[in-house]
Amino acid sequence: MTGKEKRGAMADHAGYPKAQITRRTLTTGALFGALSIGTNMFRAAAASPAGPAPAVPAGAGAPAGPDWGLTKFLDPLRIPPVIRPRERDLEVHMRRTEVRLHSQLPPTTVWAFDGEFPGPTIDVRSGKELRVEWFNDIDGQLPLVAVQAPAPANPTNTPGYRDAAGAPLPGHTVIDGVAELPAWTITHLHGAPNDGASDGWPHNGVLKGSSQLTRYRNRQPSTALFYHDHSMAITRYTFHTGLTGMYLVRDDEEKALGLPCGGREIPLLLCDRNLDTVPATGELTGQLLFKIPAVPYGGALVPAGFTGPFNTVNGTIWPHLDVQAQWYRFRLLNASNGRIYTLNLTDDAGRVHNDAISVIGTDGGLLPAPAPVPAGGLTIAPAERLDVLVDFGKLKGTNVRLTDARTAAGPTEPDLMQFRVADRPVHDPFRLPARLSPSYVRLEHGTTVPEDHDHVWVGLVMSKKGHPEMWELEEVDADPGGPGVIQLVDPGTGATRTFRRRDSLFDDTVGIYIDHGRWAVWNFIHVGPLGPVHPMHVHLARFQALFRRNFTTTWDLPTERTTKPISGITDDPLAKHEEGWKDTFLVNRGQWVAVAGKFEGGTGEFVYHCHVGDHEDDGMMRPFVVHPPEVAKFHEHHGHGMGM
Repeated sequence: MTGKEKRGAMADHAGYPKAQITRRTLTTGALFGALSIGTNMFRAAAASPAGPAPAVPAGAGAPAGPDWGLTKFLDPLRIPPVIRPRERDLEVHMRRTEVRLHSQLPPTTVWAFDGEFPGPTIDVRSGKELRVEWFNDIDGQLPLVAVQAPAPANPTNTPGYRDAAGAPLPGHTVIDGVAELPAWTITHLHGAPNDGASDGWPHNGVLKGSSQLTRYRNRQPSTALFYHDHSMAITRYTFHTGLTGMYLVRDDEEKALGLPCGGREIPLLLCDRNLDTVPATGELTGQLLFKIPAVPYGGALVPAGFTGPFNTVNGTIWPHLDVQAQWYRFRLLNASNGRIYTLNLTDDAGRVHNDAISVIGTDGGLLPAPAPVPAGGLTIAPAERLDVLVDFGKLKGTNVRLTDARTAAGPTEPDLMQFRVADRPVHDPFRLPARLSPSYVRLEHGTTVPEDHDHVWVGLVMSKKGHPEMWELEEVDADPGGPGVIQLVDPGTGATRTFRRRDSLFDDTVGIYIDHGRWAVWNFIHVGPLGPVHPMHVHLARFQALFRRNFTTTWDLPTERTTKPISGITDDPLAKHEEGWKDTFLVNRGQWVAVAGKFEGGTGEFVYHCHVGDHEDDGMMRPFVVHPPEVAKFHEHHGHGMGM
């Protein structure tokens, strides 16, 4: 094949069956994302006796949760096709297509890379450059219905939004303008060290008939990345329609391990969805429904983030996979808008078999040695990846399920998929290595992270209006008074440190400038006493967590500041797999998470953001610049956020 490669060398795969309300403007930010379902504040709202009963569409014989009339484990797991480019140039075409999320459902219209949901897995060699042209060939408008509903109705866990006559249920409102959104796309390769020109700047979206040309040098160790749409202000919707896929980088270090491969190396993309219903009967349709709760706060209803009642794995609701009694490798990606999973391997009697799982890699590559699953399960937040090995030889002749401990008490179905383990013995020459990545180095202040480095300070706060916000902070000598101030007692020195807000909106002046090749420690401090947790992602670099610390916040919502310095900050030890290379870090309320990375491999303007789609689109995204230090001498700017 000459010229631009249409598909590369593609592996065999399971094919897909083909088959007006007044404007309500979503407020900047969102009070709660999908992650907030576990917060006390949301639970109080959901349990309010003043609210109506759960909003299930009317109709005789309407199916009930948690399965909503669908048979679990009926359909086989789909394996996305694999593209192994033979040449330097590759074309990928985004198209409107139809898939079946479950064989008992009508077709669902999605937007998809090369017409596949999830998109093809692109498999490349470390250090071998690939130029990808992403073509926007998508017809029509956004193929989903977006609805806002009252939180006491628990809308995120029920399909549909209309009564038997077809009218919106009480308090349910179609979000104006979403149905008219055109296909405006910009692809970002998440976790890759590329120049800004190839990173997928959110404002650089292209319409149908245009394309985006990117250059991926793949100068990084073996790891699992993923690509997805990153268009400004509407990523939550375009991502939800299906625009995502995995991108694997291979190197000699990985090859030497002899890990399970071929049919025993399988990507597992986890994401939740919701579906519309037939008003008269309550039966499920294939129509994607983006239904979000409006949470009562301060006398108003504040729109929150999406979670849905149907968890999919590789685009199928509750699939099954037949496996042999031997080792398998799974490349996990949380591709949800906001849902966090805590995963366990459970048999039909409810016994947990996490001893069969070994974690061998994270977002940025292989661990130094296999790590066990922490007690309670393996947590994976939106955009995080995990590389795991499962020894099904320990489970010969049994059925085991991948389950989510966070939904074990309902109302969402906790089962994600089923593994059916053959009962006949199989010779498996693979043995779990004691050592995985000889090149891994643990980062520590003053040694592997040089003393001369930058600090970036980011406050994750709840505003007095109930919106989660992201503040770039500047350290100052004394409390200036007024709102926008965070004070804390540094547990290392005992000194009180004072920070004030400088910028918070995407369009505020760029305030973070980092010299190319320089180390920087990013400090994320979540002072909100209520509201969602945030998976924070910084483009370009890969990082390691230096520490995670817990505290009791003194944040005051009405004055938007700490009332006194936060003290009593204590270390929360990292699990062994959390010491791996990563690009996305979960920050809980009352936590200070510090991560270190070297900014090399690309220059230009990049972004960092919360990876909950609703938060990212509604204000929790900011730009930063990486430029040569020689250029920095001539560039006068309003830089801030740095400090030792």
